[in-house]
Amino acid sequence: MKAASIHELKKALANLDRDELLDACVRLAKYKVDNKELLTYLLMHADDEQGYADAVCDEIDQQLPTAHTVHKKTMRKIVRWMDKYIRYSGNKETELRIRIHFCRQFVERKIRFRSCKVSANMYATQLKKIEKAMEKLHPDLQFDFRYQMQGLDTYPS
Repeated sequence: MKAASIHELKKALANLDRDELLDACVRLAKYKVDNKELLTYLLMHADDEQGYADAVCDEIDQQLPTAHTVHKKTMRKIVRWMDKYIRYSGNKETELRIRIHFCRQFVERKIRFRSCKVSANMYATQLKKIEKAMEKLHPDLQFDFRYQMQGLDTYPS
């Protein structure tokens, strides 16, 4: 069976009454954890982006090792997790707060990863994603985020 387009789904959802729509949402949440997490964001966190970004940053703090090295598998896992929660938000400011916090933790914890080319490339990719997201913001916000980024691009090995 081929999945319907978003436009077709939107039309079908518009025709449902409140109880049928509620049942559809609950069934969606039952079958996949990602759907449940997205629904949780939409219903409980979408109105407080700052709080949501802070919660994600706190989780990053807990997931990062306290040692001065990080394994590439651990870094991949954290980046995948972080990307998923950034995607739920869709807000560029939230994305920048989370990505800058992630990179800032490497500097503050003095985590060495440059000897591993894969980890160094993942860090560089985060910096590129920060720059790309920053281009879409107002110049005043760009200035604020660039100030927060000082010292991240020249991270010593």
